[in-house]
Amino acid sequence: MRLVAGLGNPGQEYAQTRHNAGFMVLQRLADRHGRLHWKMDHNGLLAVLGSGDNRLLLLKPMTFMNLSGTAIQAAMRFYGLSIDELLVVVDDIALPCGTLRLRPGGSSGGHNGLASVERSLASLAAPAGKTGRDYARLRIGIDSPGRIPMDQYVLGRFSADQQNLLEPALNQAADAVQCWADFGLTAAMNRFNGPTAE
Repeated sequence: MRLVAGLGNPGQEYAQTRHNAGFMVLQRLADRHGRLHWKMDHNGLLAVLGSGDNRLLLLKPMTFMNLSGTAIQAAMRFYGLSIDELLVVVDDIALPCGTLRLRPGGSSGGHNGLASVERSLASLAAPAGKTGRDYARLRIGIDSPGRIPMDQYVLGRFSADQQNLLEPALNQAADAVQCWADFGLTAAMNRFNGPTAE
C-alpha cells in the first residue's frame, strides 16, 4: 500500500489555481479509474485505487496548504505507512510551467506546504534513521511569479499559455504517480524528469 498526497487549498475559490496543481494531478489520476468515492477522512479527501496490498491511497488535505502535513501524518499513522511509501505532489515556482521533477527528498524550497509536511513527518521518519525531508516528491512547474506578489501569483489561475503547457503535464504527472506506485521512484525519475514530452 502507498500514499499519494496532492497539495492544494480546499474551496471552490481555489479550484484550478496554480497552488492547487497537486489536487489537479490526483483528480486526473482518479478520473482515469471512473467514479471513485472520495470520503472525508484524516483531515482530507481520501480515495482508494486497487485492492489489498496493491492499494494506492489518494489524499487531498483539506487543512489549507500551510497545514498539509497534519493530514498526511494522520493518514500515514492510521495505515501504518513508512516515509518510503509516500509521494507528495506539489506546485513549484522554480520550475518552468509544464516541467516535472521527481526527487527522493530535499528541502521545502520555501514552499509552505512542504515545510508543513517536513515538520509533521519528523517523528515518523526518526525510527528509520531518516528526517522529515526524506520523502519522495513530484514537483509541477508553474513558472516564476516575476513581479507579481507571490501570494497573488500562486493563488491565481493559469494563463492561457500556461494552460496549454499544464494539460499535457497533468497527464504525464498522473503517469509518473502510477509509475512510482508500480515500479518505484528510480524508474519514475528516469522516465519523467524534465520538460513534458510531446
